[in-house]
Amino acid sequence: MRASLLWVLRACGGLLFGVIGWSVADLVPASLNLPFNAAVTHIIITLIIGVLGVYLLPIIAARPAYALIDRFTHATPTQLLADVLGLIVGLLIAALLTPPLSYLPDPFRQVMPFLTAIVFAYLGIVVMSARHREFFAIFNPRGRISRIPRDERSDGERGNLHSTQADGISPAANAVNRDRILLDTNVIIDGRVMDIASTGFLRSELIIPRFVLNELQFIADDTDTMRRSRGRRGIEVLRKLQSDPLVVSRLVDDDVPTVRQVDEKLIALAKQWNCPIMTNDYNLNKIASLQGVMALNINELANALKQAMIPGERVTLQILQEGKEFGQGIGYLEDGTMIVVEDGRRNLNKTVTVTVTKVLQTAAGRMIFAK
Repeated sequence: MRASLLWVLRACGGLLFGVIGWSVADLVPASLNLPFNAAVTHIIITLIIGVLGVYLLPIIAARPAYALIDRFTHATPTQLLADVLGLIVGLLIAALLTPPLSYLPDPFRQVMPFLTAIVFAYLGIVVMSARHREFFAIFNPRGRISRIPRDERSDGERGNLHSTQADGISPAANAVNRDRILLDTNVIIDGRVMDIASTGFLRSELIIPRFVLNELQFIADDTDTMRRSRGRRGIEVLRKLQSDPLVVSRLVDDDVPTVRQVDEKLIALAKQWNCPIMTNDYNLNKIASLQGVMALNINELANALKQAMIPGERVTLQILQEGKEFGQGIGYLEDGTMIVVEDGRRNLNKTVTVTVTKVLQTAAGRMIFAK
């Protein structure tokens, strides 16, 4: 795709600059007494400027062209509609500017309308791509996000909704609805949600908004190798979630047109549905809590499931490395919990039985000291 586009740009550059070169040759005065006749002079100047265009136009237009192709390839139907509207508006503006540009002297009056059409078409697409939600929100003055269709709600949900509205209480003031859980991008890429759900303990419906899937696709197409592999891993996790018979998952098109950031969209959608968000993002966890949205942090779940240890308990482990302090050794439990062993350095790479002396619980996890 990129190689073929590069050849197209080279051909267009040669033709466009060749036309410019022919027009420039018309401006060469006859009084110069060149050793060539007029026809040869035109051909030489056209070839020189045309060859220049073959190499110059790809340098100028390649990056915007690649960006447009990636945009059209991975855009949603709404985004495609916005881009087409932006293209039409840009071409209309360029058409309005064509009459005054036709009064310019040669060769500008032949070239400027074409360049103006390209520039305004590109600007129209860029502006509509960045602001299409705001433009579409004009036709929806209240700016409400779309809801799950009424026929998809359970009878209990409809009854609770009517009763709370009748009592003058907002749905957000009631208990959190745990029948569905919103997944954020990070927890999908993390992959542990798939392992938890496949055990059958997670009975809620896992909801993946379309804008989260779009962010995953954007990451999967990134030029950075690490980000690209993370994005592809997230897409693979979603595929396995949908194919697992023990997991109830659903992709929804519900969106928040007035909000641009993915995390803000998730929080607004969770407040609208009164449901929790599953994440492993510390910042999203705190921001959601501040706004009254329950966040299910998968890291907190992992810490809660680690083996409980109390002072005086004995455990067998292998000393794998030296500690920071003199004589200390480091070992790990099966769940990855680190144990700092006093005088463990002399038993490096050996399996020993140690006695727990102290357990510290920190925000990053647990630290266990033993001897």
